[in-house]
Amino acid sequence: MKITGYYPVLLVEDIGATATFYQAHFGFKPLFSSDWYVHLQHADHPSVNLAFVTANHETVPEGSRKPASGMIINFEVEDPDAVYAKVTAAGIPVLRTLRDEDFGQRHFIIADPNGVMIDVIKPIPPSEEFAAQYAADALPQ
Repeated sequence: MKITGYYPVLLVEDIGATATFYQAHFGFKPLFSSDWYVHLQHADHPSVNLAFVTANHETVPEGSRKPASGMIINFEVEDPDAVYAKVTAAGIPVLRTLRDEDFGQRHFIIADPNGVMIDVIKPIPPSEEFAAQYAADALPQ
């Protein structure tokens, strides 16, 4: 199988608020917009895409029409401190404050209008304990 693209499609209750949130705070632009489906692409990174469908739309199998929950979207960025400053200035509630983790991340967590968590991450060198758990070619420098 040759995969030609990949992006998550999240089931949401409010398409408009969701699309606006990702455009305003994370630099996405719409590629397709309707009242039941929106496909977003990052303005600077065309391979980074997200899509949203209204949870109760007829194209969603009837037994699965539940808004997304219990998940985290990771955005790996160059400067999490700058993103943190931007989202806190915008009044977005922070679920986990900006911090360095021994497992090799500087990060913070917020949530989108649907409650889907967003973990904004920059890989950093892990502690010696965690470094041993990385594949040699995946160890953050």
